Amino acid sequence: MGTIELLMQGFAVALSPESLLFALIGAILGTLIGALPGLGPANGVAILIPLAFSLGLSPTSSLILLTSVYAGAMYGGRISSILLNIPGDEPAMMTCLDGYPMALKGKAAEALATSAIASFIGSFIATIGLVILAPILAKFALKFGPAEYFALFALAFATLGGITGKNQFKTLIAAALGLMIATVGIDISSGVQRYTFNNLHLFEGVDFLIAIVGLFAISELFFFLEQHAGDGLKQVALNKLKLTAKDILFIMPASLRGALLGFVSGVLPGAGASLGSFISYTLEKKASDKEGTFGKGDPRGVAAPEAGNNGAASGALVPMLTLGVPGSGTTAVLLAMLISLNVNPGPMLFQQSPDLVWGVIAALFVGNLVLLLLNIPMVGIFVKLLSIPPKYLMPIVTLIASVGIFSITGSAIDLYFMVGFGIMGYVMRKIEIPLVPIILGMLLGPEMEKNLRHALVLSDGDWTVLWSSGLSIALWAVALAGLILPVIVGPVLRAKMKRKNTEA
Repeated sequence: MGTIELLMQGFAVALSPESLLFALIGAILGTLIGALPGLGPANGVAILIPLAFSLGLSPTSSLILLTSVYAGAMYGGRISSILLNIPGDEPAMMTCLDGYPMALKGKAAEALATSAIASFIGSFIATIGLVILAPILAKFALKFGPAEYFALFALAFATLGGITGKNQFKTLIAAALGLMIATVGIDISSGVQRYTFNNLHLFEGVDFLIAIVGLFAISELFFFLEQHAGDGLKQVALNKLKLTAKDILFIMPASLRGALLGFVSGVLPGAGASLGSFISYTLEKKASDKEGTFGKGDPRGVAAPEAGNNGAASGALVPMLTLGVPGSGTTAVLLAMLISLNVNPGPMLFQQSPDLVWGVIAALFVGNLVLLLLNIPMVGIFVKLLSIPPKYLMPIVTLIASVGIFSITGSAIDLYFMVGFGIMGYVMRKIEIPLVPIILGMLLGPEMEKNLRHALVLSDGDWTVLWSSGLSIALWAVALAGLILPVIVGPVLRAKMKRKNTEA
């Protein structure tokens, strides 16, 4: 069956009343979460995973709900960037450069509408890229053996920090910690207890859903209250929208270029939306800023990074669905949810669960249209959320996460584990150790260990099997480049990003 026929089947799933309802709910919740400074899509998805489990949703419905939250949070991140000059998350940082100056000029509504249109274009084009590239990559991945998969997992860890990461060494420390946590429990192959300390609750290992909610949601409560406790945030007034067809045509080239650059950034392991928005803005400024208007409220300076980071968000789903390797922090959280539902992303997913894969891809098209229709007329409602004092909002968010975890496990001990991970996450964020590598280590660790053992068994213990094929050598070469490039290129890019923000 061809791609078009499979996509049509996906639309039959995505356009069912149940799927449309979950897409709408996810889009609204995601936009609200994205509008809050600091939360971001990864936290939004982590907070709502327990809710999806407690409601007993099917894998398809759960993934449609959470990918809609993901897309909505990417849209919503621009609200605080434009109105408060505070990025909703890191990829929205570049939107501040021209979005906030537009708001100061009395064009806040135009800036928000421009970003919504550019976000739609970025997501739509990237989803088309997902339709084209994912099946090709899935077929290619069928050639992978255990040695190649081990090299692929090593590549995922090596490139995790990305070239915009702050500290590659801290990223590797976090990944090693995640791999260590993944070894807790009874070894399936030998039956030996590992790091259980004869505690019955650790015999089955550490549940990564508990770790995700603790590291993201609970630590965010501590961190957010520390940074923003008290009253709501003061924002620029929202004017009446005056956007013409000419204005839309003016931003179209920037949006298209940003979408393509963002998609490529999303597909590359470890690059992600931050790099997509930065490259899109930087190249658009070089291509279009003939009169020196960028940084002073140029709509193209809003459209380019918004199309870039939303294109990267959809692009990051490509390696997650086809290889089982997340392309971003949020897709790492989505991967955890799928594994918990006994769905294993990878090349066989397209053959074993075509309704799930193509239903979700079709739901991305539908969800982005829903987001566009919601974000322009209802942006005033979303903006109101910024005036709610965090001291009221964040405990509600934490309560939802806690009740969701308890409804899944029914164990009070797991709530203590969740709080423990929350404290650990808070401390690690204070010393600037990233959290996503821990989750990735917990997710990929068991599969990495299984493939290593399988490869060594097949080769009678010969370690050279890990780099004996051309494909594995290529993967190791890219992994090595992923370790070296951030050290060389990363400081240069971060300096440029800091300089641009200072100039703005």
